[in-house]
Parts: sequence; structure tokens; C-alpha cells
Amino acid sequence: MSTFEFFFSFYGLLLGLSVAVLATGAARAFKHRKAIKVGWLTPLLATFVALDIATFWDAAWVNFRGLPFSYGLLVGGLLIAVVYFIAASLVFPDETDADLSLDEHFWTHKRTVLILLILANLLGGAAQLAVNFARENGQLIVATYGLFIGVYVVLVGLAAWTKRRWLFAVALGLHVVLYLYIAVYTVVSPPSPQSPLAHVRAETIQ
Repeated sequence: MSTFEFFFSFYGLLLGLSVAVLATGAARAFKHRKAIKVGWLTPLLATFVALDIATFWDAAWVNFRGLPFSYGLLVGGLLIAVVYFIAASLVFPDETDADLSLDEHFWTHKRTVLILLILANLLGGAAQLAVNFARENGQLIVATYGLFIGVYVVLVGLAAWTKRRWLFAVALGLHVVLYLYIAVYTVVSPPSPQSPLAHVRAETIQ
């Protein structure tokens, strides 16, 4: 096992726990769908959080696999992964909140979830900017990252603070559509390893 594989197994395990929390919450909501109305707000939020975690997971592989292992890298990955885990754990109510409707739970925790995602992306984005600056075509990569991080903060921040359902749906729905587009595009037309944008394929809106 290489030093990066050691780091990534730890990082991936923590991010995988976040996905497991989302899946457990979704399964619980589906199980009790006759007693508690599911609606569309929480499923949209859960979909975005899951895709955001997957995107960030891929970005760690793309950007950090050439770095030497260090304790600082491990702690940094731990911090970001824990932020993601807390956000994921707030998307669905747990068993002690069974009497709450999903919409009530959504409006109580939606802003916190999205602020935590912004924090995780800013932390990870700062690390990725630092890593890519010294690489070939680093200025182009950094400029691309900066642009997409700005778009991410604006749209996710708008979804976090708005109390209008339609505006939340538009802001987060655009991200979900873009994530899915990137997923399909990178399968159909993967970037060349020599392309300066290969390092940002997974961070197109972060």
C-alpha cells in the first residue's frame, strides 16, 4: 500500500460513512412514507449532498495522489470529512425525531447543512488551489478553481438563506443537473491526462 493509498483509505472511509448516513435516512423515510409525508425538499437536498460528497471524493483522488503523505494531510482530510459527516447526519431526521415531518425537519436544518457544505468546499478548495498553483499550467487551473468556487458559494449560499421553495429548487437544482452532466460527460469524453483541466474535472462547480 502506497502512502497516498493509506491516506485515501482513511479519507474515503470517513466520506463513505457520510453516504451511509444519507442512505440510512433515505431508507427510513421511505419505510415510513405512509405515516410521514416525504415531499421533495429533503430528497433534493439529500441528492445534492450525496453528489457533492462524490465530487469531493473524486477531487481528492485527482489532486492529492501525487503528494507525499504527512500528518497534516491526514488531519486536513479528517477535518473536511467530519464536516461532511455532520452535514449528512442533519439531512434526515433520526428515530427520535419520528414525529416531525420531513419538511419541518428540512426548514430547521437546511441552512446549517448547506453552510457546512460551503465550509467543507472552501477548506478543500483552498488546499486544491495550493496544490495546483505550482503545477504545469497552474495559473489556468487556479483561475478555473477560483471561478467555480465563486459560483458554488453564490448558488449554495442562496439556497441556504432563501425561504422560498422555488428559489431553493432553482439554486440547488442547477447544481444537481450540472453534477449529473459532469458525471455523464467524464464517462463519455474523459479529459486527457495532459490537459490542464484534468485536475479540475471533478471540481467544475467547486
